[in-house]
Amino acid sequence: MNVLGVGVSVLNLPAALAALAGAVATRSKGYVCVTGVHGVSEAQADPALRRIHNRAFLVTPDGMPMVWLGRLAGHRAMDRVYGPDLMTLVMRESPARGWRHFLYGGANGTAEKLRAVLTAKFPGLDIAGSYEPPFRPLNGAEQAALGAQVAAARPDFFWVGLSTPKQERFMAEYLPRLDATVMLGVGAAFDILAGNIAQAPRWMQRSGLEWFYRLCREPRRLGPRYLVNNPLFALRIAAQLSGLRRYKLEA
Repeated sequence: MNVLGVGVSVLNLPAALAALAGAVATRSKGYVCVTGVHGVSEAQADPALRRIHNRAFLVTPDGMPMVWLGRLAGHRAMDRVYGPDLMTLVMRESPARGWRHFLYGGANGTAEKLRAVLTAKFPGLDIAGSYEPPFRPLNGAEQAALGAQVAAARPDFFWVGLSTPKQERFMAEYLPRLDATVMLGVGAAFDILAGNIAQAPRWMQRSGLEWFYRLCREPRRLGPRYLVNNPLFALRIAAQLSGLRRYKLEA
């Protein structure tokens, strides 16, 4: 499904899990962009980022606006594939399937805290390693250390908990370099599942109001994102839908 030039996968959580299981079974390397309004908006002014999204194995509908657009286009089974929910589902399935994991991202010990939380919640879960990067590109020595750590861990899933678009650029660059099958950029899922930040109530998530919940909690950091990107996204979508209707009428 095309959303302002970004191909968003027509998915729900069970379909996403099946696709990931298939990739691991066949050792098909790829990366997953968990993308909502923010990611699509960032891609509008950045052709390289748009290409990264469009070369992904999956671009999951992270926000309800993506789901609503999909259903409007006739994809009735499409549903939200939200980073924390996807991560939780895959971790829950992993002990029985023998999947191994690696956590990359977070700050102030978040990756190791998340590792402890998840392994306590899902007995038998194999999180074979974690790496908390600096707030800058990795230097040569750090790249070599990460590569050696990942090679030793041999993860099926390499989870990236950075911000957008940093995590998408990281995955596109490092997928060929690291011995991991599937990379998944899940952003704030690290902090949410580790218990560092509160999650919006489910009714706000399902009604498309999670952005408002997060804005109220972090107005200084998230204000520029939501108060600029959201109205622009709505205007661009209106223009895209208007263009599609005009095309159908002319055809």
